[in-house]
Amino acid sequence: MNSPAKVPVKVDGRALTLSNLDKVLYPEFGFTKAEVIDYYSRVAPVLLPHLKGRPLTVKRFPNGVDGQSFFEKNAPDHTPDWVRRVKLPVPGSTKNREAIDFAVIEDLPTLVYYANLAALELHVPQWRVDEDGEALPPDTLVFDLDPGPPATIVECCRVALMLRDVLAADGLTALPKTSGNKGMQLYADWDCREEPSAYAKRLARLLEKEHPTQVVSVMARKARPGKVFIDWSQNNPAKTTVAPYSLRARELPTVSTPLRWTEVEGCERPEELVFTAADVLARVEKRGDLFGRA
Repeated sequence: MNSPAKVPVKVDGRALTLSNLDKVLYPEFGFTKAEVIDYYSRVAPVLLPHLKGRPLTVKRFPNGVDGQSFFEKNAPDHTPDWVRRVKLPVPGSTKNREAIDFAVIEDLPTLVYYANLAALELHVPQWRVDEDGEALPPDTLVFDLDPGPPATIVECCRVALMLRDVLAADGLTALPKTSGNKGMQLYADWDCREEPSAYAKRLARLLEKEHPTQVVSVMARKARPGKVFIDWSQNNPAKTTVAPYSLRARELPTVSTPLRWTEVEGCERPEELVFTAADVLARVEKRGDLFGRA
């Protein structure tokens, strides 16, 4: 029997209407919208701290991962008034807007609201806003490691270990996670010792110079086959990175998954670091938040 088209619920005292819960959003896996909402609800205790204070960009898939998708930064007028919004300047906006009303996910009702919109992917910048909605200096340094085929996440792991050591020499502790796609990311708490993109670029170029057959620091596709691109530009304040514990719109409901360094050190096959929503919930129950830095 099909579920009702609309289901009124209360989440922590907030009234929500969930819709089309039996719609399959991951056809190859048979993963429904109800399961997306269930995943985000159950992972919320470890996810919400990483979203707190960070202006949200979502990637929505109303007809599933095989259908059309779109990024959404601006919180539409019909967004519930209890969802936190912050108006921030967006210089150089492709839609010629001077400012955007960004949503900020800080509680379970807001997270469920967006899950019900089929906002499968949650992307956030490396900075937060304060209680008044003013942008704060960046608090996170991120390196996005993108393998150029035939390289895989296995090669990304080797580069991640190099990067970990370089960061440690500068007094920074790196934490690894999968992107939930092909590659991975390294995060470190940032103390604003200098402009983060400049610092990250310098480290990427250093590793490219020391390991020219493994590392590339430029985006040009022709330079990347068989190497790992260290994308330092993710530290630009206008850019976002997929949040820890966010789903990804792949064939399977994979998740951007925090890792232990022993998993990075021991990785020999790409499939070792593929984690679905169910895998991640089991990991969190066993290990807690491996990204417990927020």
